[in-house]
Amino acid sequence: MVKIETFSVEAWMDQHETGSQFNIAETCCASISIDQLRELSEDKDRPVFDTSRTLTYGAIRGSDALRNNLARLYSAKSANLLPPENIITTPGAIQANYLCAYALVGPGDHVVCHYPTYQSLYEVPKQLGAEVDLWKAKPENNWIPSIEDLKNLIKPNTKLLILNNPNNPTGAILKKSFLQQIIDVAAEHNIAILSDEVYRPIFHSINPLDPEFPPSILSMGYKKVIATGSMSKAYALAGIRVGWIASRDPEIIEKIAEARHYTTISVSQLDEQVAAYALDPNTVHSLLARNIQLAKTNLALLERFVLKNDDACEWVKPLAGTTAFVRFHRDGKAVDSVDFCKKLLEKSGVLFVPGSECFGGEYKGYVRVGFVNHVDIVKAGMDEVTKFVRRNLDDVKLAE
Repeated sequence: MVKIETFSVEAWMDQHETGSQFNIAETCCASISIDQLRELSEDKDRPVFDTSRTLTYGAIRGSDALRNNLARLYSAKSANLLPPENIITTPGAIQANYLCAYALVGPGDHVVCHYPTYQSLYEVPKQLGAEVDLWKAKPENNWIPSIEDLKNLIKPNTKLLILNNPNNPTGAILKKSFLQQIIDVAAEHNIAILSDEVYRPIFHSINPLDPEFPPSILSMGYKKVIATGSMSKAYALAGIRVGWIASRDPEIIEKIAEARHYTTISVSQLDEQVAAYALDPNTVHSLLARNIQLAKTNLALLERFVLKNDDACEWVKPLAGTTAFVRFHRDGKAVDSVDFCKKLLEKSGVLFVPGSECFGGEYKGYVRVGFVNHVDIVKAGMDEVTKFVRRNLDDVKLAE
């Protein structure tokens, strides 16, 4: 029997999400409806669905419309165009990441995973029998891990290096020159790189003209790379359950396609039509502009909260994505983040995610904040957190 560890962050959300008044734990940009999506389009007369289409399994590897739109986005500002055939659609990015591990690693293999990160990125390779080492980032280095540490983790049987860029939960990014150093290490040892880019392109605090602006891993010139993404986070459409796998290496794509036959035949035609509509040139720019502006507005609210309560919390300000990792303390001593989050929810209706339970026991006092919800929810919720910190922080246990 496969040993499956509790997926802590999903278990926490499952238990508490529906009972919160102010959900500031959700990692999606505030979700939109089909009607709202149509309003964002420059071609409002074009239907989102073709209701005359027969509902067969559809295109097994993904619809032409969706894969063409994705290929266009990945090929923008790149000298080498990405063929649509190098993209496979999946039911969400979580399935995309699972498939990559399922197809590429197993017993006897070694995997290195960027950390802290979403638990499935390192737990699934473990479940498949691989040995996994965590490449740890630290707050004192702005949540950027060390290249020397990476080199020291490489083994003769290292098969896969897993990145999460932009990062969940910290909101940190691996910038262009740093990505090149990672690729140099991987290329030297012929290691494949899987980059979970599900929070791309929500870059709210770095200018796209910055020479260190991070491109997709697919644009860095190394063939043995895989990028995964989805419609859930950056595109505010979690409800359609569409993700994807893209690679420069056709052999990797074929291997994953073979594995995919055992897990899902195809993705819902209806879901793919919505995704293709959202990523169409008539829609995608307005959709991303809406979500990036939402991130900027709410990040300013969160930054004001941290400044106002700097005697009780600290952070490394995120540069991208939808999450921040905030450390709460009392007289410099980290609070018990689980007790903090439970009491906060009980007293104020605000939902955060406890870092020590959901991202690793070493993250004492840390909570993950998902700040790209609707502005009124974030503003009212953070006001409630301020009241809680002032009135109830002394009642929260300290971390052991």
